[in-house]
Amino acid sequence: MENARLFNSIKMKIIPYQDRYKKAWDNFVLNSNNGTMFHLQCFLDYHEPGKFSFDHLIFLENNKIVAVLPGQLKNGLYESPIGASYGSIVTGDIKFKTAMSIIDCLLSYAKKNRFTEIMLTAAPIIYEKYPNQNLDFAMLWQGFKYELHYISSAIKLDQNQEIISRFQSTVRRNIRKTLKNSDIHVEINDRYDQFYPILLDNKSRHDIKPTHSYEDLQRLKELLPDNLKLFMVYFKNKPIGGSLMFYANSCVAVCFYNMLLYDYAQYKPIHRVMYEVVKDATDNGYRYVDIGVSQETKADNPMTPRISLIDFKEKFDAKTIMRNTLSIKI
Repeated sequence: MENARLFNSIKMKIIPYQDRYKKAWDNFVLNSNNGTMFHLQCFLDYHEPGKFSFDHLIFLENNKIVAVLPGQLKNGLYESPIGASYGSIVTGDIKFKTAMSIIDCLLSYAKKNRFTEIMLTAAPIIYEKYPNQNLDFAMLWQGFKYELHYISSAIKLDQNQEIISRFQSTVRRNIRKTLKNSDIHVEINDRYDQFYPILLDNKSRHDIKPTHSYEDLQRLKELLPDNLKLFMVYFKNKPIGGSLMFYANSCVAVCFYNMLLYDYAQYKPIHRVMYEVVKDATDNGYRYVDIGVSQETKADNPMTPRISLIDFKEKFDAKTIMRNTLSIKI
């Protein structure tokens, strides 16, 4: 790409990840502009050995890390993420020339190592400490194209605004009823043994399984104790609903799993737990609660929106954010 070479003033190289770089990798991600828990080697360690064959890449300038890319090379396709929700290139709050050089370096490395395609799905822009789309532009300028767009929903948090007032009127009434009902209470605990059977039942209604096994969640809690928080809703001490939150970085709390015991749906446990997780995230200084994607998983077109789920999320003042996949043929 001759246009890209105009910006290749920074000497940069790529080296394959090795275990001896684990601490340096994770420290870089934690101090980056756009990194999340899903980019951490500590997170990826929850997978059973041998489940994935990772081919993570480290970008160096003068032997200093300037970017990292978790992923896998398989049959010529380099894909990121693998075994995680978000991937793509993690950087600091970089300048435009640096972004151009990172992508130029990646494409040169890909050609040298006979990649046939690169496919990258980054976290949405709300995960960035400082919104910076230099990397996106650099990819598009150097030949990447949008492969997929997923519709996701996120609630922007505001410590100066009452939480309930932002929700739809029916939701507000339901939450206030649960707050007045002494038989209903919410706990933050580690009762995954109570949570997981209800989650399995909820997923089975849609003929799907949770992304994580019970053992996966136990392992993640062990590896990243500060990044997972389980909210459980009880009626007369019986678990009737809950939400498992992943705290992806300092900006975004992810509502990874919501579930309810359908026999107790009249008590609106999801409404109550959404109030609790939004309140908790607001009180702890997060900027957004990400409620996840809303796609029709059985549709032929993977981008097909699930309208009923989007409508439900909008009742909590959630707005659409895009989860984009960029790809390029080498």
